[in-house]
Amino acid sequence: MVGTAGDWEARRGPHTLEDVSSESSAAKWITTFLASRAPGTSGGPAAPDPGLMRASDADRERVVTVLTDAVIDGRLTPLEHEERVERVWAARTLGELAELTLDLLPPESQPFRMDSRPVTAFFRTETRGGRWVVPSQIPVTSLGGTVSMDLCEALLQSRHVVVQLAVMAGTVNLTVPEGVRIVTAPDARVRSFRNEVRLPPGATGHAPDAPVIELAGFVFGGKVVARSPKRPRRRLFGR
Repeated sequence: MVGTAGDWEARRGPHTLEDVSSESSAAKWITTFLASRAPGTSGGPAAPDPGLMRASDADRERVVTVLTDAVIDGRLTPLEHEERVERVWAARTLGELAELTLDLLPPESQPFRMDSRPVTAFFRTETRGGRWVVPSQIPVTSLGGTVSMDLCEALLQSRHVVVQLAVMAGTVNLTVPEGVRIVTAPDARVRSFRNEVRLPPGATGHAPDAPVIELAGFVFGGKVVARSPKRPRRRLFGR
C-alpha cells in the first residue's frame, strides 16, 4: 500500500542539519536560476537596437528572393513587387528591410531575425540559427531542455559576445565558425564543457581579432558543447 506524506515523514524522522543545508543551497540555485531570466538584471547598458545595424547586399538579396517568391505565387501583385524591390535597394538598415517581409512569412521563416530576447528551454528544445542578430550579451536558460545556437551565419553586434548561462539538467549546443575563441569567465560555474571548435586550415593559433564567445553564469547537472560545422567532403573524382 502506498503511504501518505505523513507516513513518509514519520518513518524518515526529523530533518537533519544536512537536509536543511541541502534545501537551502537548492533554494539559492533556483532563485539565481529564475533571477537570471528577468530583464534588466545584468546591470550593463541597454543593448543597441539590432534594427539599426547596417544591411549588406547579401541581406538585400535574401529579401528580394522572398519578394520574388511572393509575386510568383500571387501574394504580391507585380506593382507591389516592383515597389518593394525599389525599397530593398534603398534600405540602409536591417530594420528597413525587415518591414518588407513581415506580412509574407511567419517569424521563424523571415530572411533574418532580430529577436534579442533570452533563449529559454524548459523541458523542450529551442533553436536559434540562420541569419540572426546576436546581441553582445545573450541570456540562455535551460531547465531540462536543449538549446541549440548556430552562429555561422549570424550578425554579431560585438566581437565579444557573453553567453549568460543558467542551466540545470539541460544542454547547450553552440555551433560557431572555425577560428572563434571560446572562453569561460573567471567566476563561471560550468562543470561540463567540451570545446570542439577547430582552427581554420593552416592556422596555428587564433587571429588577434578573432571573435570571442565568453561563457558566464552556471551549469549544474548539464553540459555545454561548442563545435565547428562539418567541413564539406572532398571529392576523389569528378570535376
